[in-house]
Amino acid sequence: MQQYDVVIIGGGASGLMCAAAAGYRGRSVLLLEHTRKIGRKILMSGGGRCNFTNIHNGPSNFLSDNPHFCKSALSRYPAAAFIELVERHGIDFHEKTLGQLFCNESSKEILQMLLTECEWAGVEMRTESAVTEIAARDGGYHLVTPQGDVQCQSLVIATGGLSIPNGGATGFAFDVARQFGLEMTDTRAALVPFTLQPADLEVFKPLSGASHNVVASIGPTQFKEALLFTHRGLSGPAILQISSYWTPGDNVSIDLFPELDLYEWLKQQRDERPKAEVSNVISQQMTKSIAHTFCDHWGIKGTMADQGNKALQAIADQFHNWIIKPSGTEGYRTAEVTIGGIITDEISSKTMEAKKAPGLYFIGECLDVTGHLGGHNFQWAWASGVAAGQVV
Repeated sequence: MQQYDVVIIGGGASGLMCAAAAGYRGRSVLLLEHTRKIGRKILMSGGGRCNFTNIHNGPSNFLSDNPHFCKSALSRYPAAAFIELVERHGIDFHEKTLGQLFCNESSKEILQMLLTECEWAGVEMRTESAVTEIAARDGGYHLVTPQGDVQCQSLVIATGGLSIPNGGATGFAFDVARQFGLEMTDTRAALVPFTLQPADLEVFKPLSGASHNVVASIGPTQFKEALLFTHRGLSGPAILQISSYWTPGDNVSIDLFPELDLYEWLKQQRDERPKAEVSNVISQQMTKSIAHTFCDHWGIKGTMADQGNKALQAIADQFHNWIIKPSGTEGYRTAEVTIGGIITDEISSKTMEAKKAPGLYFIGECLDVTGHLGGHNFQWAWASGVAAGQVV
């Protein structure tokens, strides 16, 4: 029987962070990953450059039935702490929009940094090692693995949620939670593109690849970023963000000119260019293809001189409040995260230990804590991993 102080199941962001933190405390640590490669989602993230945190990260950047749960871990391991680690390893990075930090070169640098930290901390790692059985035994946990049975005092589940199954995602964490009597919220894909109703898709599919800055809203919640038309529907940061707040049947309001009073501008253009076609005038503020598609879709025709104030107001209202009813989302296949998961009331916010199962810990995406787009979910992985690693 192989004996370890700590076994961590899952070789992703939270698992690696937890392993290093526990190893540096002198604990014997075994990390098990069921796929061939450690950190596959890290490598895939940020277009291969890993949006590893956000300088504006805080509790307001997360969705959870208990919005206070994430505060303890995030305050004890804030973005500044991870940035300091990145700088210590000599990784060059840059800030993009809204405080998002990316590697200058490659996401491989973040993964190598974590692997190096684990090596320095004495962590043992095994890949292609799917745990097939877990049982509470002898004051700890007994695991059945392809490399033999393992006994540990502390067991950490860091296998993530259901998003991006081709990156190795499974429902393993949720299965373990149910095994030990932990309650769960409903889960769904989040930070995910929308698919459109057939009639809308026929109109907008020719715009695939075109983008435009918008404000996307559901009720009082809104995000001001880019929208991207795709051959299946709508994507881009604004859409991914608002998708976390969308439930089937909801309408989404999109302001196509969030920084322009379109009505006043159109009146000015009518005075200056009375003979110009309305669609050509609007194409000064967005690409010609997008402008003409919307004008054709809404039956906006004629010259500026043909439009009275009431007509211009109606045109402005349509562009400022484009209402869509998505047919759905692209699902877990392309979703960046899983929303919902293990109810946080079941977990200690300070240690990530399950209240019903002493010595059993859950960290990262499997919990009902879901960050906004832009590095926030990675910061939750780092913070929750450290929170557990400091006590296991």
